[in-house]
Amino acid sequence: MLAVVTRVQNASVEVGGSVAGSIGKGFLVLLGVGLDDTPEDAQYMADRICGLRVFEDSSGKMNLSPRDTGAQLLLVSQFTLFGDVSQRRPSFAGAARPEQAAELYEAVITLCRREGFVVESGIFGAEMQVFSQNDGPVTLLIDSRAARTKKTAEGLR
Repeated sequence: MLAVVTRVQNASVEVGGSVAGSIGKGFLVLLGVGLDDTPEDAQYMADRICGLRVFEDSSGKMNLSPRDTGAQLLLVSQFTLFGDVSQRRPSFAGAARPEQAAELYEAVITLCRREGFVVESGIFGAEMQVFSQNDGPVTLLIDSRAARTKKTAEGLR
């Protein structure tokens, strides 16, 4: 799974001119699911999103997690994160099929809610307009495949 996580003052997603999801302070997460992603990737992604310490503490240091600050989450499915741009016309062959992607996208939402977060979302597969007021800006990339590769390499030592 791939995620682009942006710390925001507020964010919303619209479908057909109607708001599908809206948050105040928190994270806007664009989430892509790859061909070989599993429920373990969904767990990893939820753990990372819910635990990222990028909110400022009283000293102005990025030291607080979303949980520490009462932040909210807006998750938007984004298969184009798996776009291969080695050619001028991107190929999306690395993105999971919609059935698999929807299941794992919903799993991340459910796991984040189980952690006690207010989680809003877009509508999987819909044409969406995403709006955000970035905070910082702070934007991070999370790649569950890189974590999986690192774990495998450490196991070989």
